[in-house]
Amino acid sequence: MKNVRRVLVALAFSEYAKGTFSFAADFAQCANAELIVANVINERDVESVRTISAMGYEVDGEHYIQNIKAERTRALEDIISDSDFPPERIRTVFVVGNPMEALLKLIVAEGVDVVVMGPKGRTDLEHVLVGSVAEKVFRRSPATLISYRDETISKRLHKRFHQN
Repeated sequence: MKNVRRVLVALAFSEYAKGTFSFAADFAQCANAELIVANVINERDVESVRTISAMGYEVDGEHYIQNIKAERTRALEDIISDSDFPPERIRTVFVVGNPMEALLKLIVAEGVDVVVMGPKGRTDLEHVLVGSVAEKVFRRSPATLISYRDETISKRLHKRFHQN
C-alpha cells in the first residue's frame, strides 16, 4: 500500500458514520496515509431554508450552514476521539453542493487514492443496498473505492446467499 497517500472517508453522519470512519482510519493507518474526512451539506437543503426565509420566516441559509457544520463537527470530534488514528494526520472538509459532484471534485482536487464510503446515507432506506450518492460516486470516481459494510448489513447480505 505504499502508493496510497491520501484516503478520503465520506461521512453523511448516518448510523454507519462511526463504523465507516473506523474502517477508513484503520485502512489509512495500515497504508501510513493521510485521512481526509469529507462531508457535503446538500445544496437542496440550503435552498429549502432560503425558500422558507423568502416567505418571511426567521431562518437563513448561512446560519443553517454554520449550525450544520458545528453540529457535524461535534459529532465528528466524538467519532475521532474513539479512534487511535493520529489526529494530526486527519483533515476535515465540509463543502456545500450536490453530494455526488462535490465528492468527485474533492477526490480529484485532493489527489485522493482511496475513498471509503458507507452503504447508505442519511435517508437509510431499508430496501436500498447502496445509496444513490455512493452508487454514482462508485461509477464515476477516478480513485479506488471501498464500500464499508457494518455487521448488520453484512449478516443480511450473507442470509440472502444462504437462502438460495
